[in-house]
Amino acid sequence: MSSLNTPRKFHIRSPCSTANIGPGFDVLGISLSLYLTIDVEILKESEQDFEMTYSGEGSKDVPLTPEQNLITKTALYVLSANGISQLPKPLKIHVDNPIPLGRGLGSSGAAVVGGVLLGNALGQLGLSRDRLLDYCLMIERHPDNVAAALMGGFVASYLRELDPSAMQGVPASESLLDIALSQQVPQPPVGIGHFIRLGWAKEIKCIAIVPQFQVATAKARAVLPTQYERKDIIFNYCY
Repeated sequence: MSSLNTPRKFHIRSPCSTANIGPGFDVLGISLSLYLTIDVEILKESEQDFEMTYSGEGSKDVPLTPEQNLITKTALYVLSANGISQLPKPLKIHVDNPIPLGRGLGSSGAAVVGGVLLGNALGQLGLSRDRLLDYCLMIERHPDNVAAALMGGFVASYLRELDPSAMQGVPASESLLDIALSQQVPQPPVGIGHFIRLGWAKEIKCIAIVPQFQVATAKARAVLPTQYERKDIIFNYCY
């Protein structure tokens, strides 16, 4: 752990994204040029073991303790899965988030990707991009936003059907981050999600219309039927 506490600085960027493009529900995602940024410094000495500041969207409401903030909880999960039980000390983090919360621009996906990248950097784990995606999908469990934010550009992604034995002992996504705060959790199965990078013409630009109200992803998904008729699926593919 001593080498992890070596003083250093680094910077992380995680883009917002838009997903469910056309007929590509839970499949197609596009990363956009609006970035959540994380500036990290492991100090030589400080009166505080941990200091976190936050600016931008949601700055009045976002918790700033390691056990409650989504970014640091995600980082702690990545560290825990690799046998590291705590953050380096003393640690200073500043997050700037221009991404509107709960408005369809993948704010939670950007935070999860940022947290996974943070855990990878703090633990000096050297995880590959594909492996980082596995960690993201243990939390998000649908790949469109996080795959776009992590890989960049226009991507099609899907979840692999896992053998039940691969998930034995793996906590559900709803409790995974909280469990990781108090005990070591298993590493995610390998190859949970797959992605394909798609072509994108530079002439095509994106305009995001941000509503004046928030809708939680879980509530938005809850209104969808669990089954669709074949004719409806075929009609949707046409557009």
